[in-house]
Amino acid sequence: MKKTEIIIVGSGVAALQLARRLQDQFYVMIITKDKIESGNSYLAQGGIAAPLGRKDSVRAHLKDTLEAGRYHQDEDSVKQLIVDGKRIVETLVDEGAPFDRNKDGSLSLGMEGAHCEHRILHSGGDQTGKYLVKHLLKSLSGDKVAFVQGEMVYELVKDEMGRCCGVKTKDKDDAIRYYYAPHVVLATGGIGGLYPSTSNHPAVTGDGMALAFLAGAKLSDMEFIQFHPTLLWSNGKTCGLISEAVRGEGALLLNDLGERIMEGVDPLMELAPRHIVAECIYKERQKGRNVYLDISRIKDFQEKFPSISTLCFNHQISIGEGRIPVSPGCHFMMGGIVTDRVGRTNIPGLYAIGEVACSGIHGANRLASNSLLEGLVYGERLGEYLIHNGVSHSSHIHSSCPSLKEGEPLSISFQPHALKKGMMDYVGIIRNEEGLLTQLRWLKEQPLTFHELIDFNSREEIHTYFMWIVSLLVTESALLRTESRGGHIRSDFPNEDNDSWLKRKMILQNKEGRLRVEYHEQNETKIYA
Repeated sequence: MKKTEIIIVGSGVAALQLARRLQDQFYVMIITKDKIESGNSYLAQGGIAAPLGRKDSVRAHLKDTLEAGRYHQDEDSVKQLIVDGKRIVETLVDEGAPFDRNKDGSLSLGMEGAHCEHRILHSGGDQTGKYLVKHLLKSLSGDKVAFVQGEMVYELVKDEMGRCCGVKTKDKDDAIRYYYAPHVVLATGGIGGLYPSTSNHPAVTGDGMALAFLAGAKLSDMEFIQFHPTLLWSNGKTCGLISEAVRGEGALLLNDLGERIMEGVDPLMELAPRHIVAECIYKERQKGRNVYLDISRIKDFQEKFPSISTLCFNHQISIGEGRIPVSPGCHFMMGGIVTDRVGRTNIPGLYAIGEVACSGIHGANRLASNSLLEGLVYGERLGEYLIHNGVSHSSHIHSSCPSLKEGEPLSISFQPHALKKGMMDYVGIIRNEEGLLTQLRWLKEQPLTFHELIDFNSREEIHTYFMWIVSLLVTESALLRTESRGGHIRSDFPNEDNDSWLKRKMILQNKEGRLRVEYHEQNETKIYA
């Protein structure tokens, strides 16, 4: 492979869609710290939302998305996502992507929480992510797309003009490698691994957000974290995702007294927005009661949900008994690196797409199955932008990058499990000032600072350091937003405050080793610290 022109960090749907769009024009390198399959896209059970049904419309999908996000989004951005997404999904259908179909050959469109219409495309029942990743991989050329697996990007390299021009990695033996390119794209996913209960792959811990923050990129909406209501609960811990599509097929949420716990909570009952269902299950479990998905009304469950059936079998949960024990867990980050409509950040040469980015479309709570749609849309958009704007800096990239040097030694004095426990206890599904201050004090007591140049002995230490950075950003943001909205629930501020917070965003940035927070609302900017 010739000199790399575009580096993509991450290997999920957004990354693969971008590489697919670029491969005819540029030499692309995809770097992933584990294997290609070790990410949330590959694990995704849920499908892709698109208004393809005869009764459906862009307007209806837009309304559902805004409602789920509690109107914290940019409406024009959401509408364009759905318009572009519908076109892209129709293209995938035309090229033979393996979406499930009805007996008459028509697309099988499922229902999920907070949707007003059946508009969810699935593959393999509950294996959409796996099938979609494989479909995108098949379309990539080996001539112009190279994969580097098992290397962790731990630093973004910038030239003397402040432009991102490459990355530093460590392999599994902690050997350091350097890669240069005029364009670097972060597509590293979310932060689920910061919590002990999560649907995410354990490797997904916010690396891209930490990398961008250390390099001076802006982040926002870090307080908005979606906890999926239904993870399998077995032997005192969560063990994997039970897709919302199960409730879409008619499963009920019962406690161990046989009561429907969503009665009187929301008119949509089990199909209410995720933050409402997750909060309800959490409160039920806080009372000491177990919560179950009653699947007895679903015919041919194993055929419709093969991976969930296997998951239950592996954890000795009998599908035949008709009840699956569930508990909430961290699922999706609505916030992240601030980007424009094509994925550009405030750092020249640095881009972000997919869950790692904050593009203004998810608001305070993501609508179910809009995430794979986002990856497809922004992967294509950024590809179009780079194709039309070229790689003008490629001829000078090596000479303009600085000579690399090591940073000051830093040490980790805590174990990741201690951080995860604090995040779940104090920055989890329901938050309050006392708990948030407790976690923030603990985080700030650690002998760590924001250093762009990182000098750790091992990947494990870097990994933990990145977890500390992102946890601090989440906790600080959750403390500052004094309302409840979407995935951010404050017991001491239980209501939405539309007068103060509806469109208000906090922009977090690393300024000379210190966290700076700005409030942005329309054209107004206020500096907090």
